[in-house]
Amino acid sequence: MRLSRRNLLASATLAASASMASVPVLSPHRATPQHRKPLRTGFERLAADGYAALGGRRVGVVTNPTGIARDARHIVDVMHEDHRVELTAVFGPEHGFRGTAQAGGSEGRYDDPATGLPVYDTYLKSGRPLADVFTASGVDTVVFDIQDVGARFYTYIWTLYDCMEAAALAGKRFVVLDRPNPVTGRAAEGPVLHKEFATFVGRQPIAQAHGMTVAELARLFNGEFLNTPVPLETVTMTGWKRDAFYDASGLPWVPPSPNMPTPDTALVYSGTCMFEGTNLSEGRGTTRPFELLGAEGIDGRWAAAAGDLGLPGVRFREAYFAPTFSKFQGKTVGGVQIHVHDRAAYDPVRTGIALLVTARKVWDGFAWRPDDWIDKLTGSSRVRTMIDAGAGVDEVTGAWQTELAAFRRVREGYLLYK
Repeated sequence: MRLSRRNLLASATLAASASMASVPVLSPHRATPQHRKPLRTGFERLAADGYAALGGRRVGVVTNPTGIARDARHIVDVMHEDHRVELTAVFGPEHGFRGTAQAGGSEGRYDDPATGLPVYDTYLKSGRPLADVFTASGVDTVVFDIQDVGARFYTYIWTLYDCMEAAALAGKRFVVLDRPNPVTGRAAEGPVLHKEFATFVGRQPIAQAHGMTVAELARLFNGEFLNTPVPLETVTMTGWKRDAFYDASGLPWVPPSPNMPTPDTALVYSGTCMFEGTNLSEGRGTTRPFELLGAEGIDGRWAAAAGDLGLPGVRFREAYFAPTFSKFQGKTVGGVQIHVHDRAAYDPVRTGIALLVTARKVWDGFAWRPDDWIDKLTGSSRVRTMIDAGAGVDEVTGAWQTELAAFRRVREGYLLYK
């Protein structure tokens, strides 16, 4: 039975988070467990099948530097050389197809020097304007293959949503090639977006850490949110388990964006990206973005206060750093470095809230960004107003449990890997 979006935020019995006691702990450097079958991505399965799903189609690919084969060659380069695929266009998201643009930028319209293919810019386009881009390109099938990092405010999943909506408007077929959620697909965590706060960092009411793959999200978008569902096909992975972190995949890591250099960054991102909504540095302009946080005037009291909370799976080190760009460029600031020592126990969203609460208590210079960007990131004004009112970590995180339980129930119907 189709799940209704009207029930997504319906009142629900307060549910405690599912126990993760049975989930094995993988150390950051532990190899893939021997009992698991090797992972094959959606692209690998598509290629192994001789691209049968694309036969006789004029194909355009929405992708970026993460759309690679196991040998690290880009799938556009691979398909361009294969006579079994009629690849006629590429569509680039934020940061661009080849990844040359920083945050908030794209590459524009150009012809790719390596393949000669026309590259169209999708960034900040949606609805009819994006549908017109698909129409002008002459493709009849749009393929999506981008590595996500598991956070609602990472814009590639909303590029997926916008492209699905536009493909439906333009009468195009849509194919999603699946890749792993690098921080596992065990559970959804964090607040659910309230629709009045919808932006490009959150179009629809999903949890801040959604715990889904892009193919699962595409099914959710099609079933719950799109007014006109798109003709959708998903090419799933084999060998992926919901409890697996990225280093169990055997795949090379390509930074999905300039400030997502490692899987360790992705692990903390769904919590510490909230610091973009404050006057503190979120570590942009350092070699450990989103793991280093700080501002002028902060000292060791912050790391001590965060450590006193006894949060599972994580430790905090007093740290000093000088960002080379972004906030506090060229200035030495004080703050914390996050050290995750037990990934299975670690809760990035709760940790992010704890760091916001303690930063406000120990540093009298703490302030939200004047445009209330924190509300867009967290999906409502609740986190900001509760922390301003002096609420503690348990009170803030407890406030979203009813809506989170409702989202988890809806999410369950769209999962492809049990």
